[in-house]
Amino acid sequence: MFRLALTLCLWPALAFALAPPPVPPENPATEQKRILGKLLFWDEQLASDSTVACGTCHQFKRAGSDGRTGIHPGLDEIYGTADDVVGSLGVVRRDAGGHPVNDPLFGFARQVTMRNAPQVLGALWAPEIFVDGRARSAFVDPQTGEVSIAAGGALESQAVVPLLAAREMATDNRTWADVIARVETAMPMALATYLPTDMKAALAGNPSYPDLFAQAFGSPAVTAARIGYALATYERTLVADQTPFDLGTMTPQQQQGLAVFMANRSACNGCHVAPLFTDNSFRNIGVRPIAEDGGRQAVTGLAADGGRFKVPTLRNVGLKTFFMHNGRLGTLEEVVDFYLGINGQVQFPDNQDPLMFGMAIGVAQRADLIEFMRHGLTDPRVAGAAFPFDQPILRSERGDANGDGNVDAADRSLFIGCHTGANLGPVANGCERLDMDGDADIDCGDWTAFTGVWTGAAPPQAFPACTVSHGIPAGPGSPWLLLAFLGMMTVAGTLTLRARRGG
Repeated sequence: MFRLALTLCLWPALAFALAPPPVPPENPATEQKRILGKLLFWDEQLASDSTVACGTCHQFKRAGSDGRTGIHPGLDEIYGTADDVVGSLGVVRRDAGGHPVNDPLFGFARQVTMRNAPQVLGALWAPEIFVDGRARSAFVDPQTGEVSIAAGGALESQAVVPLLAAREMATDNRTWADVIARVETAMPMALATYLPTDMKAALAGNPSYPDLFAQAFGSPAVTAARIGYALATYERTLVADQTPFDLGTMTPQQQQGLAVFMANRSACNGCHVAPLFTDNSFRNIGVRPIAEDGGRQAVTGLAADGGRFKVPTLRNVGLKTFFMHNGRLGTLEEVVDFYLGINGQVQFPDNQDPLMFGMAIGVAQRADLIEFMRHGLTDPRVAGAAFPFDQPILRSERGDANGDGNVDAADRSLFIGCHTGANLGPVANGCERLDMDGDADIDCGDWTAFTGVWTGAAPPQAFPACTVSHGIPAGPGSPWLLLAFLGMMTVAGTLTLRARRGG
């Protein structure tokens, strides 16, 4: 009881201690740089095949992590075994000329990363980023090899990596010259719909990316360092500091959960230190054998770092769908069970952190703890996609209404509920991904496009309100349907772009 009373007494002091993210003096924040970074973060055209944006794998409604399901077969390269990883879906493998390559693991399907995407919203204060910390505090310009930021530039260091990563956004052997040429010639956000207000305003004059770089940096030159600077500037504005914990509005159960969290026997606060709810250290908690993924050891070369991974923040953790660096746990209940070694959860002891030993949390306490983490640490702006956590609808997201990476029966059910009929918008909140042509209604044209991107194992059941006429055969895989879909998307995309730009 004394521990509970002390914790609740200290809670307001803990809650209001979240400082703004540090900003390196070499990259001062400006509004022009922030909005450029936001556009770059959400533009799929930065990928070699225009199918992946930064925000594709770092979805705010999933706490800045990835809610889609992609399976990597792991070290043994055999699907369905214990070392499989729930990673992030990237691009289809292509050679430097853009031709598809039959990958040994993924064939002609989208590649999957060997680790689950970490929370970008938890990286703002970190001195080193990525789960192994390979994005260092000193930012080295990837084109010149010179140090551009002496310290505090981990966000910049991280931001430039995926653009050349062959499983994430790049063709084989992609260069910075390729990236820059793509940015210079791309029409900003040409593939997206439902742009947030600030993005619409930035594009009102129909600027090119060089125009936007000139506004942000004083000249139109597009460089790797400037791309990193803009992305990092935007990310530093994504401060999720309006949780019930921060605002002093936690429920009694959440307050009880905080007390459990702070108790010595649970050891939670030993690594997930308030108010960041991470100490940004690297720990081996025994998720899998070190041989499968050495984690931090691959960066430092030290045996003592074998199996160590960055301690993630718990802010907005209740929005996540996958946990641990390999994504193999699917609920907070499973996470707590893992730490306690119960209900079938197994730990691997080689080089395991001593803090993992002797943890004890009772059944009732576990419920309180999970409620605190799931809701007491969730910022409603993140969960509800409110500014600054708003986003456009990406082309690759259309049809995938629930954001799980598939277009299937669950999305069909949502389509039925979201259907408005032609010219009968507006589209309801949460239905935007089903407005396939971005024309502010969900009609039978959208149904045709929806079935054209269907990925479900079985063909979609017919939607009676949208029967196919004029003798054109229906169903996924129909060449007539595909041609109709492509033609419709081309025309609708042009009209939407003109409407959005005022043309």
